[in-house]
Amino acid sequence: MPEPQLTLHFDGGAITLKLVAGAARELETRLNDLASQWQPGPRRSLPVFEYRYTGEVFLELFCNPNLWPSPFAAKVLLAVRDDRLRLSQELMLPQLLTDLEVYLQSVLP
Repeated sequence: MPEPQLTLHFDGGAITLKLVAGAARELETRLNDLASQWQPGPRRSLPVFEYRYTGEVFLELFCNPNLWPSPFAAKVLLAVRDDRLRLSQELMLPQLLTDLEVYLQSVLP
């Protein structure tokens, strides 16, 4: 049986990569924490989100929550690279969370 891989969807395509379940769980937790920072009412300055993972590929995610009115509108900048590939793309935060949830359901009991 092939090893599950994380597929991240974005406008116009998707990328599939290997990510260990523990790193995916940590990323999901951190992204949920990011999404929970948006509060109704007066805007306050929020810390920038950054995440880096080094495995078979280098994965980097960045989001400035101060640019977006809600987590439903927020975009996350994705950078994936290895010795043969370099990809930079914007992902919608809700889609990224959905992709992580689907992946984690496939790898965790």
